[in-house]
Amino acid sequence: MFSYWEQTSFIDNADVIIIGSGLVGLSAALHLKKQQPLLKVLVLERGFLPSGASTKNAGFACFGTISEQIEVINRSSEAEAMHLVDYKWRGLQRLRQNLGDKNIDYHQHGGHELFMNDEAQAAGIALDQVDHLNKLLQPIIGTTDIYAVANEKIADFGFNNVTSIIYNRFEGQIDTGKMMRALLYKVYELGVLVLNNVQVSAIEHEAACVRLQTTQGTFKAGKVILATNAFASQLYPELDVVPGRGQVLVTKPVDGLKLKGTYHFNEGYYYFRNIDNRVLFGGGRNLNYKAEETWEFGHTDEVKEKLLTYLDQVILPDQKTEIDYWWSGIMGFGEQLSPIVKAVQPHVFCAVRCNGMGVAMGSLVGEEVAEMVLCDI
Repeated sequence: MFSYWEQTSFIDNADVIIIGSGLVGLSAALHLKKQQPLLKVLVLERGFLPSGASTKNAGFACFGTISEQIEVINRSSEAEAMHLVDYKWRGLQRLRQNLGDKNIDYHQHGGHELFMNDEAQAAGIALDQVDHLNKLLQPIIGTTDIYAVANEKIADFGFNNVTSIIYNRFEGQIDTGKMMRALLYKVYELGVLVLNNVQVSAIEHEAACVRLQTTQGTFKAGKVILATNAFASQLYPELDVVPGRGQVLVTKPVDGLKLKGTYHFNEGYYYFRNIDNRVLFGGGRNLNYKAEETWEFGHTDEVKEKLLTYLDQVILPDQKTEIDYWWSGIMGFGEQLSPIVKAVQPHVFCAVRCNGMGVAMGSLVGEEVAEMVLCDI
C-alpha cells in the first residue's frame, strides 16, 4: 500500500504516461516537455535499466550499407528506400542536436561494408550500384561522394578472407550507455519522472482517463504512449511487431587493434567495431530467424560459435583473443520497414518497430508520437 505522499506525488500525478524508457520513450518525453513545460510526464520502465535494445545495441550511427539499400529497393521501391535514408539521416542529426556529440561520444570514422572471398556475386551487384545510389542519396546527404570502393583498407585493418570494402564516410558511432545517461539527465532536468521495475500488464479505459495495471499497482493518465518497440505486441497483439534477438560479444583489450569505424557484412546481419581497444561484434540472427524471434534474453550455441569463428578467422586472424562480455538485445521488426507511429486506442498511442535502426530513427519516432499526443490534448 502506497502512502498518501507516494500516491499523490508519484502515482496520480501524470498528464501523460510513457511506457518504456528507451531512446524513443525518452525522446517523446523530451519533446513533450519542450513544447509544453507544464505537462506532467511519467515514464514507466519494466527493467532495472532500459530493457530492449537502447542500452544493448552496438552504437552504430548508420543509415545503411549498399547491400541494405538494394534489399530495401527490391522489397519496396527506390522512393521508399530514400525515404528511409532521409528519416534515419535526420534522426541521427536530431540525436546529436539534442544531446551533443561529446555527451554521446560521437565519432564520424565512417562505415565499411565487407565482402568475403565467396561473395563475388554480391560484391559485384553492390559495386555496380555505387554511382547510382550516390546520385539517389545526393539530395539527402548533400554530396554524391558517399559510398566509395576502399579495397586498400583490407590490409590496413588486417582482415582475412575479405576481397572488397565499400566505405561510407558519413557514418559514425556512439557510446549508447552515455547516450542513455545524457538523455535521462535531460528529461530529469525538465521534470520528467522515470520509475523503474514497473511492468504494465493491461491498458484500460475509464470515462476521464486511461488506467494502467502494473506490477506496482494502478496508474492513471490522460494520455499514454507505448514505446516498448519489440515488446509492444505483448499488450497489442494486432501490431505488426516481431521480436528479433541480437547477440553480442566484446573482447578483452587487443594490443595494436587497427579497427577504426563501423563494419558490416552479410547484408548487415553481422557488425563490429572498436570500443576502448576491444572488438564489439554481434549478429547472426539470420542463422535461425525463428529461434531469435523471442522476447527472452540469452544466447544460442549456434550464434556464439559463428561469431567466434568469424572473429578468429576474419576480423582478428592469427591473434589469440579472449571474450570479456556476452549479452543480447531485443529489436522490433515487421513486414513494413517504416516504424509504427499511430493511435491504437482513444488517447493511447504507439511508437514502435524500428527494424534494428533505433539509434538512427529513435529521436524522430519519439518526436512524432509526442506531436500526436499534443494534438490530442
